[in-house]
Amino acid sequence: MIIGVMTLEFRLHGNDSLKGKRQVAQSLKQKLRNTFNVAVSEVEAQEAHQKLVLAVVTVSGETARVESSLAKALAMVEAISPVELVRCDTEVFSSSGEA
Repeated sequence: MIIGVMTLEFRLHGNDSLKGKRQVAQSLKQKLRNTFNVAVSEVEAQEAHQKLVLAVVTVSGETARVESSLAKALAMVEAISPVELVRCDTEVFSSSGEA
């Protein structure tokens, strides 16, 4: 089993409320879930108005499939996101601890 985790950090310039942040987060999460069948969650800075950090997780039996899925998800986020993507980290793990 291969597990892929992609962490995306966004800056929400000009956002002054958690409601505005939640709208952006919910939209991105739904689009990722619906398009790529991945798990998505806000993982850091939940109370910060101008910072959004999402974790995208996928599981497969093949490393190439995990990497491809996360790369396609990143490309979609870059294309559709109304906010600035400032950081993207990707990690791939195997169930035996090797990737």
